[in-house]
Amino acid sequence: MIKEEHEVTNLGYPQNPGTVMSTVVHVQADTVVSDHIIWSLFNTLFFNYCCLGFVAFAYSVKSRDRKMVGDVIGAQSHGSTAKCLNIWAVVLGILMTIVFIVLVAVYPGLLLVRGGAYQNGRGV
Repeated sequence: MIKEEHEVTNLGYPQNPGTVMSTVVHVQADTVVSDHIIWSLFNTLFFNYCCLGFVAFAYSVKSRDRKMVGDVIGAQSHGSTAKCLNIWAVVLGILMTIVFIVLVAVYPGLLLVRGGAYQNGRGV
């Protein structure tokens, strides 16, 4: 039993005092790339003026795909395009909503379908 303990303790010391080789592995940290996919989905559902929300969603998916394959520069490029399109979709969507509310406030009968042009089943 003492002999086995002695062999184990001797295994930790190098037998040959020559050069010792070591290997260093550098692990690259994940770079955070925003793909803005939730914002793009929101804009696709609610502020899809001129299909900007849908196009932003497509670029967000492209950005996520590029990130999954390790292309950080491509992911950043597509993510930046998606962000720009999302900003424009929100701005134009809010402006169109405000214009619509103002038009309805100024012209209250704008949304009503009136039969004023056709009275008694015949045109005027």
